[in-house]
Amino acid sequence: MPSRPSLLSGLFGLRCPRCRRGDLFPTGSFSFKQPFEQYEHCPKCAKDYFPEPGFYWGAMFLSYIGSGFFCLGFVMLLHWVFDLSLATSFVALITVGALLFVWWFRFSRALYFYMVTPYQKEFTEGVDAGTITAPTPKATSSH
Repeated sequence: MPSRPSLLSGLFGLRCPRCRRGDLFPTGSFSFKQPFEQYEHCPKCAKDYFPEPGFYWGAMFLSYIGSGFFCLGFVMLLHWVFDLSLATSFVALITVGALLFVWWFRFSRALYFYMVTPYQKEFTEGVDAGTITAPTPKATSSH
C-alpha cells in the first residue's frame, strides 16, 4: 500500500489538497506553455478546483506578500552580503523573478487551496485502491 503523501510533498508537487494524488495543473511546474491553465477538477478524486467564482483571490494576496518579502530579502542579500551594486542586484532580481514567475503563481494557488481544503485520507486510499475514479478534467484559465 502506498504511503500517506506528506503535506510538503503535496504542496510543492502542486497536487490536489484532498487526495494529494492528482495534479492541479496540466503542465509542469516551470512550464511556460499554458502557464495559467488549471484543471477544473482533480483527475484522481474529482475535487472541484474552482468551488466558487473568485475563489483564488486569496492566492493573489499570498503571492503579493510572499513576492514582496522575497524581493526585499533577495536584493538585501545580494547588496549587503555579496556586496553587489544595487543595479546588479535588481537585474538579478528581475531575472530570477522572470524565471520563477509561473512557479510562484501556481505555488500561491496551491498554498491557498491547501489552507482552505483539508486532507482526507479516505480519498487517498480510495484513489490508491482504484475505488474512486474521476472523469478526465478539462484545463481552464479562469472561472
